[in-house]
Amino acid sequence: MPTVELRPAVPGDAEFCFRLHRAALGPYVAQVWGWDEAEQRAYHRRSFRAAGRWIIAVDGVDAGVLALDHGAAEDYLGLIELHPRFQGRGIGSRVLRCLLDRAAGRGRDLVVDVLTVNHRARAFYLRHGFREEGRHGEGGRKVRLRAVPREGGAAPSPDRPR
Repeated sequence: MPTVELRPAVPGDAEFCFRLHRAALGPYVAQVWGWDEAEQRAYHRRSFRAAGRWIIAVDGVDAGVLALDHGAAEDYLGLIELHPRFQGRGIGSRVLRCLLDRAAGRGRDLVVDVLTVNHRARAFYLRHGFREEGRHGEGGRKVRLRAVPREGGAAPSPDRPR
C-alpha cells in the first residue's frame, strides 16, 4: 500500500497543478468547451490560489491536488485531481474517505460538482455514498453531488496528512 500524504500547496505548485489539470481533466474540458492551451493557461494564471489547496503526494511523488472550502453550512470539494498514472490504485478513495470522515465528525455534508461528461468521476462519488442533487451550469453541464454525514466507525485516512 503506497504512502499518501497531503501538504499545503505553495505558489510554486502552479505549473504542476496546470499540467496535472491538463492530464487529468483535459479530455473532459475539451469535450465541453474545447481545449485551447493559451486560453487554459491564462485562466489558470488568473485563478490559481495556493490557499485552500493541498498537494497529494504518493510515496513522496506529487500525484494530485485537492481544494476544499469550509462554507457556512457544508464543506465543498472544489476539486480533486490525480494524475492518470496514479488513478485506479485506491489513492483517491483513501483521500475521499478521509474528507468524508472529517466532514461527518463535524456534522457537515460534503458537496462536489462534476462535469456531466465525466462519467468516471460521477461513478466514483456515487460509490462513496454521494447522491445526485441536481444539474446546473450552462446547459446543465455540471452535476452536484452531496454526501450526508454517516453514522458509525471512522473511515481510513491517508497515512500521514500534514
